[in-house]
Amino acid sequence: MAGAPDVLLRRLQSVLNAADRLVFSERKFDHTTPLLCELHWLKVPERVKFRLCVLTYRCLTGTAPHYLAETICPVSSRGTCQHLRSAETSTLLVPSTRCSTLGDRSFSVAAARA
Repeated sequence: MAGAPDVLLRRLQSVLNAADRLVFSERKFDHTTPLLCELHWLKVPERVKFRLCVLTYRCLTGTAPHYLAETICPVSSRGTCQHLRSAETSTLLVPSTRCSTLGDRSFSVAAARA
């Protein structure tokens, strides 16, 4: 869902809002933010970013599946970039993509930008 259009995220958010109203038996036009806080649920864009960050952390610590872990690489692991100041930080290489619609939504690009 990283990089998904805002229209799709708004639809998912409305489903999430309907679900929390159902849990608390609230009316259709009641505010959902306090209900989301009480349920400890994140809004859809925040949840997408959270899951992306968790998967990236698991890839860097070695607890993620191998097919995901091999798609991201830190700047410090590249031989040509080891002399850069960014090699001392925990930044990830952002691979170049041709298609901005699908390429930017791939895990390797979205994880490096999150």
